[in-house]
Amino acid sequence: MYMWEQWKILYQNLMEKLSSPDFWGAVVYGALKIIVIVVAANIFVRIGGAALARLFSNRAVRMDERRTRTLTVLATSILKYVVYFFVIMTVMEQLNFPIKTLLAGAGIVGLAIGFGAQSLVKDVITGFFIILEDQFAVGDQIQTGNYRGTVEAIGLRITTIRAWTGELHILPNGRITDVTNFSKANSLAVIDVGVAYEENLDRVFDTLKDVLAKAQEEMPSIVGEPQVLGVQNFGPSEVIIRITADCKPTENIPVARELRRRIKVAFDERGIEIPYPKQVVVSPGNVDAKGNPAVSEG
Repeated sequence: MYMWEQWKILYQNLMEKLSSPDFWGAVVYGALKIIVIVVAANIFVRIGGAALARLFSNRAVRMDERRTRTLTVLATSILKYVVYFFVIMTVMEQLNFPIKTLLAGAGIVGLAIGFGAQSLVKDVITGFFIILEDQFAVGDQIQTGNYRGTVEAIGLRITTIRAWTGELHILPNGRITDVTNFSKANSLAVIDVGVAYEENLDRVFDTLKDVLAKAQEEMPSIVGEPQVLGVQNFGPSEVIIRITADCKPTENIPVARELRRRIKVAFDERGIEIPYPKQVVVSPGNVDAKGNPAVSEG
């Protein structure tokens, strides 16, 4: 009976509060303040991000495009964390949460979980040194472990790498140890071309040099003078000739594809044979006009 009276009193107090205009006025006023705070924070983040991008792209700062993109993404991310932290604190204050008590308790809780957050600290420290030492930047093509692709973002805790087939790899910075950066130096296109043993090698070399000279003029991805290195090997049915072309970073693969196409066209125009497997079929039951077994090639 006593419990029923208590519940009845609570219900009456709740209904009285909900029917009070002052209560709903305070709710509406608090909701409007929270909306204004959130909208103002988003506007501030957008303006701040644009200002940071403009700052890092300023010529007076004197940084290359790779490092500019990296620091812009990182600084914008840090700005978001700071602004949203203060937004959460302000909203909690508007909702009459005991913020001071929560912050005081957070120090004790943080000390308790600090021993279990060693991996997080490792990620942050590694991310700091990745950026400081310019190991790689946003837009670089890298390989770390089994992951290879283009760096899309570098944070203090994680790095995101998009593979050329579209997969997005999200790696904690602490796991990034050995890194191969394909974007910090020129790349080399290496092409092996096979020609028939019957071909005149001097004529083949002249044809290749003509193709490479024209490609150097028409393809801005090629830097320096492409080289015909000479005979690389002797195959079962072809002489293998190697050529190289120094290219801009990460441009060696598309350059090699285009050079192969141009070489094939030039060989066809000049009648230079690129050998391919052939089969000779002898049919004992069929004879030619001279009585010899018929022979067909395929």
